[in-house]
Formats: sequence, C-alpha cells, structure tokens
Amino acid sequence: METVLGVIGSPISHSLSPIMHKAAYDELGLDYTYHAFHVESNELKAAIDGVKGLGLKGLNVTIPHKVSVIQYLDHIDPLAKEIGAVNTIVNDGGTLIGYNTDGEGYVKSLINRLGTSLTNRRVLIIGAGGASKAVALSLAKSGVETIGITNRTLSKAEGLSLICSPYTQSEAMTLGIAQARLTEFDIIINTTSIGMTPDIEKMPISLEKLSKGSFVSDLIYNPFQTRFLCEAEKKGANIMNGVDMFVYQGALAFEKWFDKEAPIKVMKDTVLKNLGGVK
Repeated sequence: METVLGVIGSPISHSLSPIMHKAAYDELGLDYTYHAFHVESNELKAAIDGVKGLGLKGLNVTIPHKVSVIQYLDHIDPLAKEIGAVNTIVNDGGTLIGYNTDGEGYVKSLINRLGTSLTNRRVLIIGAGGASKAVALSLAKSGVETIGITNRTLSKAEGLSLICSPYTQSEAMTLGIAQARLTEFDIIINTTSIGMTPDIEKMPISLEKLSKGSFVSDLIYNPFQTRFLCEAEKKGANIMNGVDMFVYQGALAFEKWFDKEAPIKVMKDTVLKNLGGVK
C-alpha cells in the first residue's frame, strides 16, 4: 500500500485532485495511485489510523477535516501549526507529519502570474475564514508592504490582522470602508465562497472604485470566472481564478511526498481540460 495516496473530505466526489495527481504520476512514470476517500467527521480518526495501518504514503485533506485532523497526527509543521490547519499528510516511516500548502501555493501562483516579487505590494483580502488565514499569513511573510483584511464580521478580520501584524503592516476594516478605499490596493483577493455555484450572481464587495491595472484574484474556480472577476476585467484589471492556487498547493504536496519537482504544466493543463477553461 506504500504506492497509494489520496484525498479525504466530505463531500469529495467533485474533487479534481485524483485526475491532477494521476497526470503527474503518468508524466514522471511513477507507479502510484491516488484516490478520493469520502470520510465523515465521525470516521476521521479511523481513517488516519488506517494511513499507518495500511502504510499509505500520504494524504491530502480538505473540507471539513483540515482543523480536526491535527489531533490525530504525530507532528505538525510550524507553518501549519501557525495557520491552525493541515491539508497535506506525509507518512514518514509510520510518523504522520501535517503540512499546509494552501498559502504557499497561493503565493507561488500569484508570483508566477505577476512575474515579479510581492515587495511593496498593497493587498486587500476579502474574508477571514480558514482559506483566508493561510493566504494572509503566507502573504504577510512574503514581503508585501501592507495587508488590509475585510470581513462581514469585523472581529474576525481584526483577529486575522493581529496574526499577520508581526510580519507586515496589517489593518482590519469593514466592507464599506474597504470598498471606499479600494484604490489604495494593488491586489484584491476574494477568499470567501461568495460567487460560487449556484450563487453565481453574488459579489463579495463592489468594485466601483477599482483602479485600472489592479490585480484581482478569486480563490473560486467553479464557475471558472466569477462575476467578481468578470466585473474586474471590465474595469481593466488583470484577473486570476482559483485554478493556479489549486494546482500549486497540489504540486507542493507532491514535492513533499516524492522529494522531486512536480510537473506543474501537466497538472494545470489536466485541471483546465476538465474544467473546460482556457485562462
């Protein structure tokens, strides 16, 4: 079973991880299989015990287990501990090590798309949930100049701002203030589920004051281009959906399992083909 990997979550049938990782294994001639395992919350401990018992090489972890899985692991990487969530498990000779590649994957995808470092960038993050924390903390450590965090519940934005403050200048703000001050930011990132199928007409904030040439990112990739990104593009912004983050977080997990560079282009092309997208 050392040749078996997979992803656990609930629901999980929609996951593109199996096809993405299979494409990577085929490209590099690796004799491994990757499966999607539907695991309910009350089955989580048994599933993690099974990783050791069956000798699986590792797992990805998705909703709703990223936080609760921590208690069943032997060691947590410092970044994952700081984020408070795990999305990748490595079975190192029976020792289960938890990592979080979401934030780092997002930063890598952003730098790749921008073609430059993040130094002196002013970032607005919309949302203060689990995905927001990984993205915000990783961006704070990447050298951005400032991070603004806005959320429907201001106290959550304040909490996330406090976590980022040791690494960069950060500020929490209401949605109204964020909309009024939109021109102050070079990069605007939606980390919420607002605009996801089936509620595709919704937007997390108004882009009325968006500056031309801004970079607008949405972690959602279903729909492939949210209304938020469509409106941003109409205003002359450069845009990025959630595909790149998904691919890069998967590539980082691959590299932790195999200690070799992931075939990112093949992985991304496979995901795009299955989504029917072109951007």
